[in-house]
Amino acid sequence: MRSENFIAPALIGICFVFWALAAIRPFDRQAWILENLLLVIFAAVLFFAGGRLKLSTTSNCFIAAFVILHIVGSHYTYEHMPLGNWAKNYFQLSRNHYDRFAHGAFGFLLAFPLRELLLRFSGLRRGWSSWIAVAIILAASGFFEIIESVTAQIVAPGQGVKWLAGQGDEWDAQHDMLSALTGALLMMAMVALMERKRFSR
Repeated sequence: MRSENFIAPALIGICFVFWALAAIRPFDRQAWILENLLLVIFAAVLFFAGGRLKLSTTSNCFIAAFVILHIVGSHYTYEHMPLGNWAKNYFQLSRNHYDRFAHGAFGFLLAFPLRELLLRFSGLRRGWSSWIAVAIILAASGFFEIIESVTAQIVAPGQGVKWLAGQGDEWDAQHDMLSALTGALLMMAMVALMERKRFSR
């Protein structure tokens, strides 16, 4: 059995360990539950469809990295993540930017597996697959912001930006989407450069 066959189960195990540890005394239990609802759905889709998708090791590693970033953020809440607070104090920033980092990582880390799936199943050319992957990331980011806003109105009516950890930023959703878009564009630019270098040999 090839070593690659052990990587996906190993990554699942690592993510589960992080999730189990993060479930112990999170900063805000209600926020932790809500943050993990979409993660559970995402994990279920990957579990049942993973065999048919047959993602590459690189894609699986990118997905696991994002999942871990989200797990850590949901444990502390994105507003109070210690590393973000350290950076805020050390660099005298106006806010804890871990949420911006996580949204950027969403675009950066998930654009690659999305493009891989588009190339495999859609018949799109390489250039178009990159742009469509970026568009899907932006759409998914916007959809997530809408879900968050609707949830906030149900769980904490009238508290809006405060409950969503906007940290006083009325344009928090738009800035989060911009972070995701920037991350996706950066990844696709890197992929384009690597492919150009490879095909020019």
